Amino acid sequence: MTTPPTTKRSATFRNRKATGDTVNRTTSPRQTGRSFSLARAVIMILQPEKEVGSSPGVWQSLRSILLASWLNLLLLFIPVSWALHFAFAGEKDTIIFVCSFLAIIPLAKLLAFATDELSLRVGKTLAGLLNASLGNTVELIVAIISLQKCELQIIQSSLVGSILNNLLLVVDMSFFAGGIKFQEQGFAQLATQLNSSLLAISVIAVLLPAALHFSVVNGTENDGTFDILSVSYGTSIILLFLYFSSLVFQLFSHASLYADENEDTSKSTRYGVKKHKAEPPIELQTPNISTVSSETSTAVAHRPEDNYDVKNSSEEGKNQPRLSVRVTVGLLTVVTVLVGVTVEWLVDSIDGMTRNRHISKEFIGVIILPIVCRTPDGVTIVTTSVKDELDLSMSIAVGSSIQIALSVTPFIVLLGWIMGKPLTLPFDPYESVSMFLAVLTVNCVVLDGKANWLEGMILMCLYAILCVTFWFYPGIFCTVLHFPFFKQLSFRK
Repeated sequence: MTTPPTTKRSATFRNRKATGDTVNRTTSPRQTGRSFSLARAVIMILQPEKEVGSSPGVWQSLRSILLASWLNLLLLFIPVSWALHFAFAGEKDTIIFVCSFLAIIPLAKLLAFATDELSLRVGKTLAGLLNASLGNTVELIVAIISLQKCELQIIQSSLVGSILNNLLLVVDMSFFAGGIKFQEQGFAQLATQLNSSLLAISVIAVLLPAALHFSVVNGTENDGTFDILSVSYGTSIILLFLYFSSLVFQLFSHASLYADENEDTSKSTRYGVKKHKAEPPIELQTPNISTVSSETSTAVAHRPEDNYDVKNSSEEGKNQPRLSVRVTVGLLTVVTVLVGVTVEWLVDSIDGMTRNRHISKEFIGVIILPIVCRTPDGVTIVTTSVKDELDLSMSIAVGSSIQIALSVTPFIVLLGWIMGKPLTLPFDPYESVSMFLAVLTVNCVVLDGKANWLEGMILMCLYAILCVTFWFYPGIFCTVLHFPFFKQLSFRK
């Protein structure tokens, strides 16, 4: 069995003590990250947080799939939506959209269920990455199918809506639900600040090409179409490079920042427990510890009974998987195919539904589609925060937003370049401003590394305001400004 990281850390302390080196427990996370070896990083990534039990058989796995959630009842809408599409395509688009909408919800839940089963078998950092990556499968399929049908407006709105949904709706529900049980919850402050920086540059990458486009078009006779497309392609390549760099940072070079036990993570505090003022530093007579800095002593000077380590009970026993690895991979494959076909019917019905209804494509893309894609995964994230695993909730929600902004969006832009579809990074102006305000607000809320129910309510109200405004927003399709070039590309055979 692989030696746990904590045992290796203790052995390292003993070796340093024997050689006369001084061990300082107050070493900053940055210094720890520099000395983190590749072997220990790989162990932290791949070693599960708890020991995994034996895998079930095929029939037991299939039974677990059927009984995974009551949302499986909505799987009946899959054949219904398919039948309606072939029988009434172009006539009953609203009914087709609703049935396809309901059919995708249980499929997204099954994707989340399979992802959770894979996450049991890896470390916490890689588990968060898997949840964020596979959690965006539906969004990626929607974007690819919409791109193939040249529904560029739906692509832009759905990508922005997914980011808003993750940052505001999912995070606010996590803060609010956890805040009902805990007076205050903590999460890794430094890792969250790094994620906030990645989100900030993703917003800048959308706003700068838009500012360049409107400046050039309004200031010269040239329509600037070719230039703005070139800027979008170049910026997309840079964003993909930044995303892969962040993966190397998170999984290898600075994996210690995302460790299960991080020094900059505040402990959660239940209601009814008074917070005592910081007491003078206490010098511990421990042979493995030299000195404790005043900053760290002040931060940990609460009495032991003030904070509850609610994870102790969950660390006892084993994680019992409900699916075998082969069944899990098969489930991911089958569900992805079903999602792809059902999403195609859903996208086909959007034009007919918005033509004679008081609902815009912007509202569908920004509000409705992300709810379909993120609701099952969002429920899992909220449940995780109630169990006092807010670090994991934040890594999934914020990590999903980062992946959409730094990988899915530039990938779709470059794919449009290959397919001859002029999808650009400059999005709808109001959507871009909304994304900027969402990132700005979230950055302010998570700045202190602590969460409570009021911060969740703040984000919840901001999302509600955006829902109201997008309902009345008619929309400005930026790619229409490129119509001469659009006409040459979109109908190229």
